[in-house]
Amino acid sequence: MKASLQLRLGQSLTMTPQLQQAIRLLQLSTLDLQTEIQEALDSNPLLELDESNEHGDNKDGDNNVEYSNAEAASEYSDSADNEYDPASDPSTIDTSQALEQNTVSDELPTDTTWDDYISAGPAAPVSSSSAGPDSDYVYQGETTDNLQDHLLWQLNLTTFSDLDRTIAFAIIDAIAESGYLTIDTQEILESMDDDEVELDEVEAVLKRIQYFDPVGVAARTPSECLAIQLKRLDEDTPWRTEAIILVEGYMELLALRDYRTLARKTKLKEHQMAEAIRLIQTLNPHPGSAIIKAKDEYVIPDVSVKKIKGRWVVELNPDSMPKIRVNEQYAALSKTSKKSGDSQFIRGHLQEAKWFIKSIESRNETLLKVSNCIVMQQRGFFEYGEEAMKPLVLNDVAEAVEMHESTISRVTTQKYMHTPRGIFELKYFFSSHVSTENGGECSSTAIRAIIRKLVDAENSKKPLSDSKIVDLLAEQGIKVARRTIAKYRDSLSIPPSNQRKSLI
Repeated sequence: MKASLQLRLGQSLTMTPQLQQAIRLLQLSTLDLQTEIQEALDSNPLLELDESNEHGDNKDGDNNVEYSNAEAASEYSDSADNEYDPASDPSTIDTSQALEQNTVSDELPTDTTWDDYISAGPAAPVSSSSAGPDSDYVYQGETTDNLQDHLLWQLNLTTFSDLDRTIAFAIIDAIAESGYLTIDTQEILESMDDDEVELDEVEAVLKRIQYFDPVGVAARTPSECLAIQLKRLDEDTPWRTEAIILVEGYMELLALRDYRTLARKTKLKEHQMAEAIRLIQTLNPHPGSAIIKAKDEYVIPDVSVKKIKGRWVVELNPDSMPKIRVNEQYAALSKTSKKSGDSQFIRGHLQEAKWFIKSIESRNETLLKVSNCIVMQQRGFFEYGEEAMKPLVLNDVAEAVEMHESTISRVTTQKYMHTPRGIFELKYFFSSHVSTENGGECSSTAIRAIIRKLVDAENSKKPLSDSKIVDLLAEQGIKVARRTIAKYRDSLSIPPSNQRKSLI
């Protein structure tokens, strides 16, 4: 055994930090990318927002500009017209230049301090009553009151004894967001510390709360909830009595849409039952939803598709992310700095800034390339709708754009496309295929659209069964098993045929 030196030549794939950064940015959504860009702006002094007014009308500073780098304009700009001139931007003029150009205002003495202009005392509160007719009101945000807050507000406006108020607090605390009481009155009674409280008192307080707004809140069953709402209607409301009979005594049969059994047990004729059901359908089985509303979730599309002169054009959304560039003042200090440590610090952050901008540009190029390929493959969808959707898998796009399938998966996750038919995630355009009789293929998305169309056009008194839908699809040359139809129907939240039957 002895120590020796050997020279070997080989090839290996290394995940450099720059490549890892590019892959990580590629799979981020628009909101996550905006957060990543903001963190980079906070940590790297060589990066800054590009707020230059290229179009002359961008007075609100919405950052709707292109990436630019004055040190290497040809690398980050698309044309010479977008070249950045530091001398023309007043934000890049240093103090010495400002003194030479006499741009410092003489109105403010140089020895003035903030204390001369800002009072040390507390600021006076802004009152809405003092605002004039031309005042700009600041949006304070939506209220965050939940159902319990809404009920407690009504409780404070209602006359209750101290004992009844304690019972009411316990009842309101046990109401779910849907508006239903989650525990029975016996459990509420057992939770009370007062031994003198009886079950009848709890029931009486519960009855009063059930007539709070929204009507039907604190009900224990859907039958009780609908019955409370019906009893609050005027006595001369048409078909009120028949509707109360249905919800109080035959709720299970009504849910199953077993109208034949209902007619036999209630002795109601078909038109009477239809009118009573129509009245029931005007009620709210989830009264809590009238108070607690789901927050709207907004989607920022990454790309947009529109038809221009008969041709579908894909464009990146310029407002989906802030535009950044290299700060040229700091970059120039790397050459003029006399301290090697400062110069090395600036050069290191300058290289990181360039790689970050390059990674974002690479992400945009990949996203645009994949989106163009999807639009080209699914042109029928943009022209005619979901029924013209073609089968498409990740590997098809990967081969077309000459990228790995994992890259396509990353770039299509949480990325959205704005089209004339709505906003869709890029994953939406990928679907499996089903063979047809003539040897072709049909997209599963197209089959779902056909099922939806058939169900919407069916006779509500004689809804289509899964077997009948199989036969109708077979007439169009599409072979699908009945269990596949059932699976697609469930994914569309379409109930079975017996639950779709209606007298109305």
